[in-house]
Amino acid sequence: MNIQKIEEQLRSYFASRGVSLPDAFPCPEPQHSGEKRELKSYFDHTQLKQAAGDGEYEKLFDEALEYEPFSVCIPSSRLPQAARRLKDSPVKLCTVVGFPWGYDATEAKVAETIQAINEGAHEIDMVIALGFLKDGDYLYVYEDIRKVVQAAGGKLVKVILETSELSDEEIVQASFIAGWAGSWFIKTSTGFASGGASVDAVKLMRQVGGSILGVKASGGIRNREFTLELIEAGADRIGASATPAILTGADAGGSGY
Repeated sequence: MNIQKIEEQLRSYFASRGVSLPDAFPCPEPQHSGEKRELKSYFDHTQLKQAAGDGEYEKLFDEALEYEPFSVCIPSSRLPQAARRLKDSPVKLCTVVGFPWGYDATEAKVAETIQAINEGAHEIDMVIALGFLKDGDYLYVYEDIRKVVQAAGGKLVKVILETSELSDEEIVQASFIAGWAGSWFIKTSTGFASGGASVDAVKLMRQVGGSILGVKASGGIRNREFTLELIEAGADRIGASATPAILTGADAGGSGY
């Protein structure tokens, strides 16, 4: 695949619509050093199941206090609860926007982002406008992301591409658009589509992101071996509900997200 050619085609598309793109991704600071870190620091320990109740979130927070992942990733409605439970820990708060389908109006995503930041979120994982990407309406996708990044007010934003639903060319297109629009990370999956993270998708996203954009792998990650393969492929963050099992070397089973 000729990634440079895809970039040139996208730049031509945006130029024809009067959009001046940056020469490089405007992420405030490089997110990929390539250096290996302590394994727990890769994890966004996640609970995003629709029917999860208070006990399941309390379990997640107990595990976060014990294992100290980088963050917990939870629905915005659970941010106040997470802030109370984790206020004396180094674990950050991550939440999702436009989740899991990404087809919400941009204004709704913006409002959700502002509310989440006000509730204490340190990071926002937003879902890309997948249908518009499939339509080739790259300007809509770009503006959708750009406005959420702006609403986040300097907080780290990850864009979920839903790679299982994309061709390799579309993964490259989505990665470039997300980066130009100001995201800090590109992320593989919601965990609610036909597939989750794959080594090949992470490698492709890393090629586009270079040392600037972070890459988060999520969806279906249930054991240590697969986690290490994803990190070796270029993942800087791992989204998983099976964090304790992965860190202790057990096979978690289940859905993985």
